[in-house]
Amino acid sequence: MSRRLREARWWLLDYAYAVTGQTRAFLSRARPTDFRSGARAPIVIIPGVYESWRFMRPLIQTLHDHGHPVHVVPALGRNRRSLAEAAATVAAHLERENLTGVIIVAHSKGGLIGKRLMTTDDPEHRVTGMVAISAPFAGSRYARYWVVPSIRAFAPANVALHGLGLDHRVNHRITSIYGVFDPHIPEGSELAGARNIRLSIGGHFRILGDPTTARAVLDAVTDAAAPAA
Repeated sequence: MSRRLREARWWLLDYAYAVTGQTRAFLSRARPTDFRSGARAPIVIIPGVYESWRFMRPLIQTLHDHGHPVHVVPALGRNRRSLAEAAATVAAHLERENLTGVIIVAHSKGGLIGKRLMTTDDPEHRVTGMVAISAPFAGSRYARYWVVPSIRAFAPANVALHGLGLDHRVNHRITSIYGVFDPHIPEGSELAGARNIRLSIGGHFRILGDPTTARAVLDAVTDAAAPAA
């Protein structure tokens, strides 16, 4: 199969997963407090733009099944707020629930929110590390063609995004997981100074449901939770 045909197939599969995932999230009766039991390091989920926390339900279930109490932040809604507002919302949740030793597991825009939180809104250092999946750390050139502000904010020239990219203070506490092809982020998700893991998967959304991703996330979470030598 040629590269273009393979990428076209990944495009189609990615959108099929996104539609299925959004439908599953809409129909889900899961409650925000359903996954808070567990004795291992606490996880906080930050989804991508236009995603509710339920969109990441399969990964949430996997983390919970492996003993992690998983917190979601319902106040984020469908995650259309600015990075600063969203990070402050997550920070308020951490303080309200008195969470420490937290590992963020984020998708897409959630990775930017998590990094903003770690650099600006986490003075008590409640967050130990972050595992980001398909995060546009360098933005996406496609974003400038959108009229919607919540999407245009991913343009590489966006001031907030550019400034976040220049801040490398917490990069060593981040694991960035991404596929070999992302139809929404041609710039890729590699982050300087972070632990970068490229999987043999194509897509921006369907990577969330792949067993390889689940294993990589679990391994990264375990490493992040381990005490420093």
